[in-house]
Amino acid sequence: MTFKKIIKEFSNKEYTISTMESCTGGGVANAITNCEDSSNIFSYSAVTYSNEFKIKMGVDKDIIEKYSVYSMECAKSMSKATSDYTNSTYGVGITGKINKSDPNNPYGDDSTVFISIYNRLDNTYKNTSIICTKEDRKSNKELIIDEIIKLLEEDL
Repeated sequence: MTFKKIIKEFSNKEYTISTMESCTGGGVANAITNCEDSSNIFSYSAVTYSNEFKIKMGVDKDIIEKYSVYSMECAKSMSKATSDYTNSTYGVGITGKINKSDPNNPYGDDSTVFISIYNRLDNTYKNTSIICTKEDRKSNKELIIDEIIKLLEEDL
């Protein structure tokens, strides 16, 4: 499936979606907005590479300090914060490292990405992590986007 079908289904149900992305750098927002009628469902996207801007967008500083910016707890906080900020039905949070170390945040595996999708309708999360196995960032971002599509499909 692609975002095209998700957009159609979300439009029929009057669902909306927003994203807070880190390592994907807006790739999810780009994939959504590459489809016709994305404006029917797409509310907002923030690319928050730094801890400072994750916190400004609503991620609890204590979560970053306790679990690290590279954690499922941070991804969950990102997904809920973007949904809260935009009043979207779904919020998507993505954080992690795509085969690269981060000298500002030297903890965690250098190839794990954490994905959380918050569903405002029933106050639940779908969470998963992906190990980036491809050699280039673009291919790894495509893996991440495919996983997000799969998770969203489960709610259709």
